[in-house]
Amino acid sequence: MNLATKRLLVTGGGGFLGRHVVDELRRAGCRDVFVPRSRDYDLTRPDAVARVYDDARPDVVIHLAAVVGGIGANRENPGRFFYENLVMGTELMEQARRRELEKFVAVGTVCAYPKFTPVPFHEDNLWNGYPEETNAPYGLAKKMLLVQAQAYRDQYGFNAIYLLPVNLYGPWDTFDPRRSHVIPALIKKCLDAIERREEVVEVWGTGSASREFLYVEDCARAIALATERYDKPAPVNIGSGSEITIRDLAQRIADLTGFGGEIHWDASKPDGQPRRCLDVSRAAAEFGFRATMDFNEGLRRTIAWCREMRHMQSA
Repeated sequence: MNLATKRLLVTGGGGFLGRHVVDELRRAGCRDVFVPRSRDYDLTRPDAVARVYDDARPDVVIHLAAVVGGIGANRENPGRFFYENLVMGTELMEQARRRELEKFVAVGTVCAYPKFTPVPFHEDNLWNGYPEETNAPYGLAKKMLLVQAQAYRDQYGFNAIYLLPVNLYGPWDTFDPRRSHVIPALIKKCLDAIERREEVVEVWGTGSASREFLYVEDCARAIALATERYDKPAPVNIGSGSEITIRDLAQRIADLTGFGGEIHWDASKPDGQPRRCLDVSRAAAEFGFRATMDFNEGLRRTIAWCREMRHMQSA
């Protein structure tokens, strides 16, 4: 598919991942990219989905919009995270199918994997158990996009693909402690402590859990490549293929930000899934994606961006 000749609708295109995907598409020569905003289109409503399709007239949909957050937000909003993510994806794909769009790119989540998936996570293990409890409603809602995509391909010949990104980080992430994931949360805690001359930073859990992280620009490139080159029913992991414990991550962020105090672990709070690390061979084989950002360099860029935003907000 030559994306430069297509009209593209990118839901969530104004968000953290979405703005990087839109930038990547424009670098690839795409001139007709429609980015709906939530204030104009409530995509949980069928009439709003119909209206966005009427306004955008897309050939291809990249569905990134999601109601999402870290462990705390997932624990506080399980019903909302399940319902809004489920109904958004279901209605967007159904109306795309009815309108006979050329392609639908559904972007899921690593939270769809079972809690005790063998490491590295292979796509064939996706159904071998229940997700980690704190984010299961969100993970299962996004997982239904895979079921719908495969069912629509079987019955209608509809070209829908499903991608599974791992935890992302980078510029334009949210640093709001009520919604942020682990990397922006740790960066904010360390920078706040430095500014306030505090000697202790408190972090949820024991630090023993591991995570894999992917720089957001790498993920955007993977999504663009898959949109252009991948047309099969099997889900595809999108990641870097390496993991780090939360304890080691916290120390690395402390070192990179210049925080020299103590990290206190609150073991009364949950660790989440014990380990996360993806098998990324399918993405490499099917559409040539490999992550390129060095992790330390990605963290430095993210910290620098956060510092710049804090400076602008305080000016």
